[in-house]
Amino acid sequence: MRKYFLYIFLIFFLSNNLIAKENVMILKLKTGDVEIELFEDIAPKHVERIKKLANEGKYDNVVFHRVIDGFMAQTGDVQFGNSSTAQYNIDRAGMGGSELPNLPAEFSDIPHLRGTISMARSSDPNSANSQFFICFEDAPHLDRNYTVFGKVIKGMEFVDKIKRGAGPNGSVSDPDKIISFKSKQND
Repeated sequence: MRKYFLYIFLIFFLSNNLIAKENVMILKLKTGDVEIELFEDIAPKHVERIKKLANEGKYDNVVFHRVIDGFMAQTGDVQFGNSSTAQYNIDRAGMGGSELPNLPAEFSDIPHLRGTISMARSSDPNSANSQFFICFEDAPHLDRNYTVFGKVIKGMEFVDKIKRGAGPNGSVSDPDKIISFKSKQND
């Protein structure tokens, strides 16, 4: 009987560990690796989109085109923000998305605290596509207006080192970029 319970416990532990790893992403920056926990139960469509684009390598080499000190770092323009493609244009970075349709909002009561990761969008609440931002500081004015889909669980000190923008609205000349973005289970 003891072996049976041990066996059940082991299966339960391993399956939960796999599920947990499936919802942790590694954002590789020039200064170090950032671990991000995804909130699949809170924003399932947004998490699915992030995973899909990341698994296809769409976020690799994408710049942080808008970075405002004391507020947030925005990235994820896979159309114009990929510094290794012919479409890259620092003046247009932040104006594009992916070839996939926009997502309906999945607003929640999760607050925008330091390390929160949320989807960027236009004035239309249902316009999130591929761009996202990481909060440097708490930003309660964003609560329930943007879809929170994750949080930094390790490596926020590397996020803090992302080059800040000096241009209008936080635009960055010679911006830092995502080296790679992938599921931890693929690590």
